[in-house]
Amino acid sequence: MAGILDELNQGGFSFENCRRNAVLAKQGFKHPKATKTGTTIAGVVFKDGVVLGADTRATSDTIVADKNCSKIHRIADNIYCCGAGTAADTDRTTKMIESNMELIRLNTGRTPRVVAANRMIRQFLFRYSGHISAALVLGGVDVTGPHLLSIHPHGSSTSLPYVTMGSGSLAAMAVFESRYKINMERQEAMQLVHDAIAAGIFNDLGSGSNVDLCVITKEKTEYLRPFNVATKKGVRQGDYTYKKGTTVVLSETVEYIEEDTMGTEVDTPCRVQEQTQMMVTS
Repeated sequence: MAGILDELNQGGFSFENCRRNAVLAKQGFKHPKATKTGTTIAGVVFKDGVVLGADTRATSDTIVADKNCSKIHRIADNIYCCGAGTAADTDRTTKMIESNMELIRLNTGRTPRVVAANRMIRQFLFRYSGHISAALVLGGVDVTGPHLLSIHPHGSSTSLPYVTMGSGSLAAMAVFESRYKINMERQEAMQLVHDAIAAGIFNDLGSGSNVDLCVITKEKTEYLRPFNVATKKGVRQGDYTYKKGTTVVLSETVEYIEEDTMGTEVDTPCRVQEQTQMMVTS
């Protein structure tokens, strides 16, 4: 018994769950499966700031749970964050970081920096070893200039000029790699991010509906929701109701049900008042 405890108490990686899954598989239980999530989020650094983009489809397995959800979250006035993964995890994580960044702003009296938000998110996600399913694209502009980072659920982050994440990221990355240029103008960067998100929408079943954009510059932040409706609902072309007589009736049975009807009489306020007056006069 002591030997087993010593083995389990050793440092390094723990494979207890692998052994547990193997034992459960022998007993007829299925292995746990990873949850498939769907999203396309992206961002690009342009001449004067950062453009963030996201689709608006929320899925639950094979069901579209929400066609117009918001995947771009506010961290501070000059910092925003796109979330991919489990909706509850991304929402609660970004809200917690938003409140902490507001406390930093109140305590220091200065505009928050993107690196502070990045460090705070990384430490929080690393603490839970990837069990919080939040893949984030963090973008903002501070005193040191524009910044764009991708943060993975395990706590690692990378600073890049353009970033895509989510199940539609491959299609979006193809657009970036073919059309990205250094020091792009504002409109060109917005169109590039829009086309990248649209590529994810049209090539990934987990992404869909509208395209949201967030443009962050040193002067102001614009949250454009929706920036464009990528997939409009089509008009039904034909009538799908069947006319009477289309299906042959083989037999028909009519049963009469006897029912007792009881008469009820409700006194209205006017009638009650009349009866009261009659009783008084009599």
